Amino acid sequence: MRIMLFSSKPYDQQSFRTAGFPDDWQLNFQHAHLSRDTAGLAAGYEVVCAFINDDLSAAVLQQLAAGGTRLIALRSAGYNHVDLHAARALGLTVVRVPAYSPHAVAEHALALIMTLNRRTHRAFNRTREGDFSLHGLIGFDLHGKSVGIIGAGQIGLTFARIMAGFGCNLLIHDPQPIANLPVGARQVELDHLLESSDIISLHCPLNAATQHLINAARLQQMQRGVMLINTGRGALIDTPALIGALKSGQLGYLGLDVYEEEAELFFEDCSEQPLQDDVLARLLSFPNVLITAHQGFLTHEALAAIAATTRDNIAAWLADAPINQLLPAA
Repeated sequence: MRIMLFSSKPYDQQSFRTAGFPDDWQLNFQHAHLSRDTAGLAAGYEVVCAFINDDLSAAVLQQLAAGGTRLIALRSAGYNHVDLHAARALGLTVVRVPAYSPHAVAEHALALIMTLNRRTHRAFNRTREGDFSLHGLIGFDLHGKSVGIIGAGQIGLTFARIMAGFGCNLLIHDPQPIANLPVGARQVELDHLLESSDIISLHCPLNAATQHLINAARLQQMQRGVMLINTGRGALIDTPALIGALKSGQLGYLGLDVYEEEAELFFEDCSEQPLQDDVLARLLSFPNVLITAHQGFLTHEALAAIAATTRDNIAAWLADAPINQLLPAA
């Protein structure tokens, strides 16, 4: 069994090499993203293991199938980058990692909130330069604040339980009825959540219904000075609309771990060249914006779970009993 891992980093190699893969499974780690230009590297590999910024469009899937690939094993929960209809037509099975560590992403959302609120990143830089003043570092108590959570999957509900521990009022929106609501939380309509929340955190999947869920009109529905956090998918937000809201003060704080145009930037060292993305450059110029490069999943526990689930997905597929399989919508 030959397995090609695209977009692999040293931490992927470490977690996959220690995940107990059978000795006769050959793992090939490729730093390159999967694209039309690189799909040929997978010729002769039965399994292609892809990550969130890899191209799994119909054209790429056709190249993979022609080269002998039969299984696409995603190292992610999200699958908006996969043409599932094309995969099915080509006889390709697609599996994913539906849950690895909801705590990892939920805790990173909290880290963005705490850093933005108490400005610890600015304080860190100041004290290293001998500036021990406190001007411009005033935050607010989380206790008693209303936190709006969009998406009630495992990550969203884990985040809700964390924020409940701070004594926050929880407003949760999801299109489906929510079982096991955290104590004190209320399921509400989206408009009510937007109008009533001091902090809004996005934890919903990206699909046709949620693309640009947060746009200029919805930003105006929010309370003035609101904090917006996104650890879900970049395209949940119409990113250019954020700039006007930040300039006017309508948006008081912004924390992003994902970005709509991240594919050519995130996970890479671009420090030796000018930033070509004007929108991202503008966002980085605001003192009340904090952007991390899609690291919410990056914990030892999450990486181990991703590798183990991928191993089990491949083994189940070999046994002709695939698990965590993705099928196109009817």
